[in-house]
Amino acid sequence: MPENKHDMQQSIGGMAALATVAGTVIGAGVFFKAGAVTVATHSPLLALIVWLLAGIITVCAGLTCAELAAAFPETGGLMKYIEHAYGRFWGFLAGWAQSFIYFPANIAAIAIVFSTQLINLMGWSSQWIIPGAIATAVVVLAVNLISVRAGGIVQTVTLIVKLIPLALIVAVGLMHGQSLSLARLGAPAHSGHYSLAAALANGLLATMFAYDGWINVGNIAGEMKRPGRDLPRAIGWGLTLVTGVYVVVNLVFLLVLPFSLVTGNLNVAALAADRLFGPLGGRIVTVGILISVYGALNGYVMTGMRVPYVLGQERRLPGSNWFARLNRGGVPWFAGVVQLAIAALLALSGSFNAVTNMLVFVIWIFYLLAFCGVIKLRRTQPTLARPYRVPGYPVIPLFAIAGGCFILGMTLFTQAQITVLGILATLIGVPVYWWSQWLEQ
Repeated sequence: MPENKHDMQQSIGGMAALATVAGTVIGAGVFFKAGAVTVATHSPLLALIVWLLAGIITVCAGLTCAELAAAFPETGGLMKYIEHAYGRFWGFLAGWAQSFIYFPANIAAIAIVFSTQLINLMGWSSQWIIPGAIATAVVVLAVNLISVRAGGIVQTVTLIVKLIPLALIVAVGLMHGQSLSLARLGAPAHSGHYSLAAALANGLLATMFAYDGWINVGNIAGEMKRPGRDLPRAIGWGLTLVTGVYVVVNLVFLLVLPFSLVTGNLNVAALAADRLFGPLGGRIVTVGILISVYGALNGYVMTGMRVPYVLGQERRLPGSNWFARLNRGGVPWFAGVVQLAIAALLALSGSFNAVTNMLVFVIWIFYLLAFCGVIKLRRTQPTLARPYRVPGYPVIPLFAIAGGCFILGMTLFTQAQITVLGILATLIGVPVYWWSQWLEQ
């Protein structure tokens, strides 16, 4: 087996970094979370407001964390930011949650979506969804094991291809929607009482999965040519692009399809494509959507394996020697295989929304710590070299913090089971941390 003599190569440029941000974010969520958002909000107009608000929160979050990414351009990303701000324990816990909950859950959820859409497109039996999801994840990992450059090329190519179905849906959809009344967007789907705060919180929880993935470019900072310059640009411009795309695409869905057909439907994009382009055109556009989902899956596989690799290098995991291994292409292959195995187990549940809601709740706990960490480090380390400073400080970080507190707080009240599962899974990392500390003594 190859040893660690193979160093990670600094071969990722600005375009590949931006493609990792936009390519990881634009994937399953924009096509398959529209139904969950409409269920939560009860109103077409409120659904669009939630998509826009989530984008604003995410842009503020990205601009805030970009300061940490530029100051600490190390492989490991979020885990390293939190460690610098709060110490090794909290950094480890963030790394644990990312390595064994967040990334495997994302890989499982996106692979399920890809397999479901492929099988529906081909007219195969639904019994192949889970085997297809696992096989897809295996293929994506195999490509990334070739080299860092191979994964980056796939990410760039799929970003370009995935924008084609989005552009077609938007262009044709807006022309088609001109004959429809925009006034119906403001009408509630049904009468009855519901909490506006709960609707916003549940809607934001759903959209945050669609917007998630932006911070993962920090995981490959150690392999970037110019991280101090390219990381902030990739995050800021990438998320601005994503927000615009998401709002317009969901507007098209709501103009083209009846609200009742959008609500709770995982096949909104395919239905809209079929209505806009006919059966044959709809199938072609669906192929483009599948490429989009594949690109998102590639992004999570490529960036995810870097986190347990760093923990392994620091000898903070059971079997650290294995997690710290790189293959001849400079890729942490064992970390990728372990995440794939966990993802396969999660995929067997077949529950897309439950898995995604749990991972969003868990990761936003650590996002919130990172936002607060920017303010903390400004006070405790004023002389720290900061190639990039968040604009509008402290307004933008405070807005990101307020958004994160609202999402987490309301989720605790409205989806207690998901939050408990997420917290318990995260806390498993506590005894692992103390075990690693005992070994160091």
